[in-house]
Amino acid sequence: MANQRYDAFLAVARAGSFKAAAEELGYTQAGISYLINALEKELGLTLFDREYGGVHLTADGREVLSLVQAINADEHALATRVHELANREWGLVRVGSFTSAAIEWFPGIASAFLEQYPNIDLKLLCIDDEAELTAATRSGRADCAFSVAPEQQALDAIQLHTDPLLVVLPPDHPLAHAKVFPTEALAREPYIQLQGNARPSEMEALFEANGVEPNVRFTVDSDYAVMAMVSAGLGFSVLPSLILRRPLFPLAVLPAEQECARTISLAVRSWDTASAATRAFVEVTERWVAEHYAPARTPAARTASRQ
Repeated sequence: MANQRYDAFLAVARAGSFKAAAEELGYTQAGISYLINALEKELGLTLFDREYGGVHLTADGREVLSLVQAINADEHALATRVHELANREWGLVRVGSFTSAAIEWFPGIASAFLEQYPNIDLKLLCIDDEAELTAATRSGRADCAFSVAPEQQALDAIQLHTDPLLVVLPPDHPLAHAKVFPTEALAREPYIQLQGNARPSEMEALFEANGVEPNVRFTVDSDYAVMAMVSAGLGFSVLPSLILRRPLFPLAVLPAEQECARTISLAVRSWDTASAATRAFVEVTERWVAEHYAPARTPAARTASRQ
C-alpha cells in the first residue's frame, strides 16, 4: 500500500545520493534510479539534477517535496492502520530520540513497553538534530519522537519532563563547591560551546536568562567531548541535566544564579492519525517518566499544535 516511488524520492532528497538512498531502503542503486525515473515520468517533472558526486533537488522537486512528505506519511499511516485492524496484537513503533533520552530513557521505557506489548516491535532512530528529529515525525519516518521544540514543526505533543540546564566545571575549580555559578562568571570564564544540531539555542537560553554573553573559547559537537574538555580544566560548559545523570568524566555540577530549563515532550504527527501501537507507546512513556521523575506537568498538559 505504501508508495515505493515516494519512499525513494524522499530518501534521495535526504541523502543527496542514489547510492545512499539505496542503502537506507535496502534496494539496489539501479532500483532507486528506476523508481525515481518512474515518478518523474508520472509527474511530468524533473525532480533531481544528476551531477557528479551527488544529486540535488530541482526547483520543481523542492516545490513538491512537502506534498510528497505529507502524502507518503498518510499512506504509511493507512498501511499501519489496516495492518492493525487485521491483527491488533502486532505492529511497529519507530521512535526518534536525541542522545540523552536514548541513553537514559529509552531502555527503561522499551522494557516496560515490551512487557505489556511483547508482539509490538520498537525501532529507535537516534537523531540529535532537533529540526531533523521533528521533521522525521512530520514526514512519517518516525511515528513519535522525543523533542524539545515540537511546535516548530506543528506537531501534537505531550509534555513529559522539565530538564534543568546546569553549569559543569572541573572538579578542582574554585567554584566547584559553590551553591550557584555566579552570573559574572558566566560572562568571564572560558566557555566550551556545544555546537550544531540546534543545540546552542537550548544552552543560550541560560545565558539569556542571566543577561550575559558567553566568552566562547572552544566549540565542539559532542556532549561527551564537552565533558572531557571541562574535566581537563579547559573551561566550563552548560549541559542538560539528563545527559549528566551518569557522566563519563569527573565534573562539578551546579545551577546558574538565574536557573533555566528545557521541556522534553513526546511528539506525534497527529493524535487523530497516530496508530494504536504509537498511542500505546506514548501512554507507557508518560507513565514511565512520571514514575521515575517528579511530576513536571498536569495530566491536561497535552498540546495539539495542529488544529
